[in-house]
Amino acid sequence: MMPQTISQKIIARAAGRASVAVGEIVTCKVDLAMMHDSGGPRRVESKLKELGVGIWDPAKVVLVSDHYTPAIDVDSAGILSLTRKFAVLHQINNFYDGEGICHVILPERGHMKPGLFAVGGDSHSPSGGAYGAFMVGIGATEMAGVLATGEVWVRVPATIRAEWSGALGRGLAAKDILLKLCATLGMNNDYKVIEYAGSTVAGMSMNERLTMSNMSAELGAKTGIIAPDATTIADLAAKGVQVEDWRRNLASDADCAYEAVHRFDATTLAPQVAAPHTPANSHSVVDTDKRKLDQAYLGACTGAKENDLRMAAEILKGRKVAKGTRLLIAPASTQTTAKLAADGTLAILLEAGAQMLPTGCGACAGYGAGVLADGEVGIASTARNFKGRMGSAKADVYLASPYTVAASAVKGEIADPREFLS
Repeated sequence: MMPQTISQKIIARAAGRASVAVGEIVTCKVDLAMMHDSGGPRRVESKLKELGVGIWDPAKVVLVSDHYTPAIDVDSAGILSLTRKFAVLHQINNFYDGEGICHVILPERGHMKPGLFAVGGDSHSPSGGAYGAFMVGIGATEMAGVLATGEVWVRVPATIRAEWSGALGRGLAAKDILLKLCATLGMNNDYKVIEYAGSTVAGMSMNERLTMSNMSAELGAKTGIIAPDATTIADLAAKGVQVEDWRRNLASDADCAYEAVHRFDATTLAPQVAAPHTPANSHSVVDTDKRKLDQAYLGACTGAKENDLRMAAEILKGRKVAKGTRLLIAPASTQTTAKLAADGTLAILLEAGAQMLPTGCGACAGYGAGVLADGEVGIASTARNFKGRMGSAKADVYLASPYTVAASAVKGEIADPREFLS
C-alpha cells in the first residue's frame, strides 16, 4: 500500500478504501455535516422539498444560528424563524441557537474528533482540522445532496506541509503565523491541504490550532489539518469525548509524498499586520504605517475565543482605550462569555473602555453592530479584510492578532504589542 498523508487516510476510510491517490475522485460517507442560519435551511429547504426527501441522519447534523443572531431587523428575524422551524421539522437535536459561532461551537460542544470526514456550509469549515478531522466547506447545492444521501464526492487533494519550529515570542500568536503564511505562500493554494506541524504547533493550545486550521481558507486551500496528539486527546477528554485508538494514532506516513514542505523559524517572527484589502498584504508591525484608528474589533472565530480575549486583557489591564478610538468585543460563544466573566477577564476589558457586543459573527461578516462607515479605518482580529467585508467598501480594515489589536486600541494607532509586554 502506498504511503499516505493523514488526509488521504481519512478520505480512504470514508470511501471504504485501503488507500487513495492524489487526483482520484471518490465518493465518501459523511460523518458530520454542519450548517448555519445564513447558508443552511433557507438555502437547502426548497431543494429537499423538490427531491421529496428528508435528512439521511439528523444525529449527524449540527445546525447553528450565528450570522443573523440576534435579529436586528424583520428580515433577520425571518431567517432565524425559518432556521428554528427547520430544526424542529427535521428533528435536529444538535441545534445551537445564538450560543456561539459555528466553528467554535463544534469543538466546544464535543462534536469534533480525529479522523472525521466532515463538511460545513461555510468557507471557514477547515477549522475542524485542528482536531485531526478532514473538514471542508461546501455550497448549498452540495449540502442538500449530503443531507439527502449522507455522501459527497471528493477529488483527493495534494498536501503541502508547513513546519514551524521554536517558541513564539511574547506578544505573538497563531494569527501572526497565518498572516505570515498568507504573505509567503499566497492565497492561491487551490485544492490543496495545508498540514501544520513542527514543535511550534505541538506547543499550541487547541484554540490556537483552531485559528491556524480556520485560516487555511485564506490560503485558498481545500482544508487544513493538524495530526492529533496528547493535547488533542486531553482537550476531548475534558469534554467527555472518547477517542478510539485508531483516531489517536492518526498521522501522515513518514515516507508519504508531500507536494511541498516549507520550514519556518517561529523565534524570528515579528507581530504581523495585514494591510487593506487582503490577508496576503501582511508585513511586520514594525514595517506597517502607524495609521490612526477609528475602531478596533475583537471578534470572530479567529479572534474572540477564550485565549484570544485573555491575550487582549494582558495588554489592556490597567490601561485605557485611546480617545477617539472605539474598542468592540464580541465573544465567540456564550460559554466563552461565562468563563471570562467568572475569571475577571471581561471586567479588565470593560474597565479599559471596551464595548461588548452579542455573541455571533457580527461585524466580521458585515452583519449587525460594529460595521465601519465610509472613510473609517479599523483593525480587527478577524480573518478577512476584503473591500466591504466589515461594512463600507470605502473603509480600510487591517488584520492582526488579539495582542496587536488591543495594543492598537490603547495607542489609537497601529501599534507593536511588545511595547506593552516588556
